[in-house]
Amino acid sequence: MTPLDDIDRDVLNAIQDDLPLSHRPFAEVAARIGLDEQELLARITRLKDQGVLTRFGPFFDAAAMGGAFCLCAMAVPEDAFEMVTELVNAHDEVAHNYQRAHVLNMWFVLATETPEGIDRAADAIEAETGLAVRRFPKLQEFFVGFRVAA
Repeated sequence: MTPLDDIDRDVLNAIQDDLPLSHRPFAEVAARIGLDEQELLARITRLKDQGVLTRFGPFFDAAAMGGAFCLCAMAVPEDAFEMVTELVNAHDEVAHNYQRAHVLNMWFVLATETPEGIDRAADAIEAETGLAVRRFPKLQEFFVGFRVAA
């Protein structure tokens, strides 16, 4: 992996906030940090290919659009963990999936178009895996504004 230079850090910092809603948002960001659009896009691609960026895209508020999020957990036998991971991750509704050192060793987030979609997706995962999906619905949301300075 190529070490991050000052320009890479500027790129990472710039794309975390206020990406313009325009026909050429990357051209606007590039101009703000003194690059041309193609160089900015090449750097973003390289940072993604190197694993520095693991995800680049919008974060939508599903509830504001009529949908729902739900944190879920499962107790998965270690010898079946990879198989269960594949089954769970095959669902489009699964937004994140993490292994944890706990009796509930698989934690994932369901994001659905409707609140009823949570139970449908979780029930389908239970039927496919034979394992209980524990559901931890959101009671209240607190906006944290997660940002990592590069």
